[in-house]
Amino acid sequence: MLLLHIIIALFSVGFSTYLYFSPSRTKLKVSYALVLSTVATGTYLVVVSHAAMLRTCMTGLLYVGVTSAIIVAARHKLAVQTAIVDKQR
Repeated sequence: MLLLHIIIALFSVGFSTYLYFSPSRTKLKVSYALVLSTVATGTYLVVVSHAAMLRTCMTGLLYVGVTSAIIVAARHKLAVQTAIVDKQR
């Protein structure tokens, strides 16, 4: 389960970065699902393995902070692109 959690988290960061460079609503939804999956598997691992809460939460907060910042930037970029397209119509 730990390996799955790590794979999902790394893929999530990579996909969020891809989302920033090529934003779309569908990719935003996929990115949200990946973040949710990472948090869910992380929570499961903490509960099952009784991991050190402070260290685990700090790592989780760092992950959520980084991916959230990328997603917010991508949403802003998508909104600007949508506004430009709508203005041209």
